[in-house]
Amino acid sequence: MILVTGGAGFIGSNFVLDWLGDDASGGERDSIVNVDKLTYAGNRDNLVAVRDDPRHRFCQIDIGDQPAIANLLATHRPRAIVHFAAESHVDRSIASPRAFIETNILGTFTLLEAARGYWSSLGGAERDAFRFLHVSTDEVYGSLGPKDPAFCETTPYAPSSPYSASKAGSDHLVRAYHHTYGLLGAYGVVSQNAGSLGPSEP
Repeated sequence: MILVTGGAGFIGSNFVLDWLGDDASGGERDSIVNVDKLTYAGNRDNLVAVRDDPRHRFCQIDIGDQPAIANLLATHRPRAIVHFAAESHVDRSIASPRAFIETNILGTFTLLEAARGYWSSLGGAERDAFRFLHVSTDEVYGSLGPKDPAFCETTPYAPSSPYSASKAGSDHLVRAYHHTYGLLGAYGVVSQNAGSLGPSEP
């Protein structure tokens, strides 16, 4: 079992569909508990292909609701959390920055606190194997000029909008929880992806 946040959004839903799709290795993949608040970016229609799949359970929950998240973790006991949930789009963050701070920073903090409590309750092997994958954005590195070298993992952070600043803040929280608490076994992973396009993008 894995827990996915933001799994009704564009990128999150594609992850869910791919995860529950045919496994070329012939093995059976974990089932998914899919948590999404269903704001402007979340759409249950993105998940129509898994509507009747018994391996997929959808829960309309805000990641900022720590008791609800803690209850899901205790009930389903996932081996990993894949965290897509976020307010996105630079223009929206300029017009309404508060939602970005509340979801991307405070929401991630709340999710981490719930994960820390759950992780602390696990026994040796389960605790060591637990993972938290935080999906971020290349926007945290700032703007890239036409002659600038490509961003890489050692590029300094230089966020230039409320959106990118809020994602940078959430990146730092995930890293801090790993280094401060030893949370998430061997890895508290942060993945910075470039912009994605497709027919379901809001």
